[in-house]
Amino acid sequence: MRLPQRQASGVVKGATGGLPLTVIGIGYLGLTHAVCMADLGHDVLALDVDENRVANVARGEVPFFEPSLQALLRKNLEAGRLRLTSSFAELGAFGAVHFLCVGTPQAAEGRADLQYVRTAVDALAPHLSGPCLVVGKSTVPVGTARAMRNRIQAAAPAGDLADLAWNPEFLREGHAVQDTLRPDRLVFGVASEHAGELLRQVYAEPLAARVPCLVMDLETAELVKVAANAFLATKISFINAMADACQAAGADVIELADALGHDERIGRRCLTPGLGFGGGCLPKDVRAFRATALDLGVTSMARLLSEVDAINESRRTLVATMASEAAGGSLAGTRVTVLGAAFKPNSDDIRDSPSLDVCERLAREGAVVTVHDPAALANAARVKPHLRYAASVSEAASGAELVLHLTEWPDYQALDPQALAAVVARPVLIDARCTLDTQLWRAAGWSVRVPGRAIRD
Repeated sequence: MRLPQRQASGVVKGATGGLPLTVIGIGYLGLTHAVCMADLGHDVLALDVDENRVANVARGEVPFFEPSLQALLRKNLEAGRLRLTSSFAELGAFGAVHFLCVGTPQAAEGRADLQYVRTAVDALAPHLSGPCLVVGKSTVPVGTARAMRNRIQAAAPAGDLADLAWNPEFLREGHAVQDTLRPDRLVFGVASEHAGELLRQVYAEPLAARVPCLVMDLETAELVKVAANAFLATKISFINAMADACQAAGADVIELADALGHDERIGRRCLTPGLGFGGGCLPKDVRAFRATALDLGVTSMARLLSEVDAINESRRTLVATMASEAAGGSLAGTRVTVLGAAFKPNSDDIRDSPSLDVCERLAREGAVVTVHDPAALANAARVKPHLRYAASVSEAASGAELVLHLTEWPDYQALDPQALAAVVARPVLIDARCTLDTQLWRAAGWSVRVPGRAIRD
């Protein structure tokens, strides 16, 4: 792609030898990015308007669960490569490259709420008095980057020497550190060659390790992110719809998925059926892209994403129905153990958790629900205080008449089903994530039900 030339900014090295970078927002995305940029050798100043969070992070405390992030945070704080602030004026004086990592939560009609993006841009722009680059990483509707670039250049004292690029993130919770340090690709959405050059300096180490780099215009970069999430969601919903077909036909969806996965055009990853996707990103991003598609007049994409979302939501209803059937048609008074509260393993994130959604449905039907999770119990108890919680699986399962496996933590795959059978009242299991060894559980005396699998007691 041929872009207009820009004068070099004369960026100088930071105090620790890397580039002086700033990160706006130290939530999940921002803190991970700030820590990893510091670990790549850059001089990083991270900002958040929540002064309590700033103080806690400055003490080396990560406010969420993400493997290896806390150790990396403390390492880079001690090395002096990472500092924290609440001052936008300090950011403007410090950085040559400013990463925008604020949230874009779901608003009315599924649209992305851009208030935090606009607020951050408006707070930063007056302090951009010299050549610099603002880099958006948040997931936004197409057209946002161009509008923010114009907004910055109109408000910054440096005028059009304050440029903007979009560098979407592709983080997987539970793998975010590795995904930042060694991503499977880097996408640079730029409006000038100079912006691309600066981003190459930022990511010099991953690029030296031959991480693929794709440079494109702002709009395409914005669409890459939402397209990736939409395709992933579609793949997950497709195999879950096939699970329904297998259930109706008496077939086995896992064997079907294995056969499909051998086709290199399809692949086996993310083709495991189950309870569907959740979390703070994928569901809202699918709905936001649907709203964008309607705004663009692309009704075919809007219809597709509506069906993807509907299939995903239907999995929760299906599992709740299976639980009622396993309890003999009524859940009233039934003691139910739920394994997993987080929306996915290796995370304490309970936003739009399919597991907690099912728990709520069972509780409304009168079930006595006890939940276990290796990392997310505190978060779950805060938003669902009426459920019961247990610190161990054996405690959670004591006297249970039904066990539901709803988050696929490796801990649960390592359980001894024979030992667990000794503490439950009835050895009945619903493996809604399709990842347990059903033969092993059945051999230990369990009645096992799996959506889309031809397993008969």
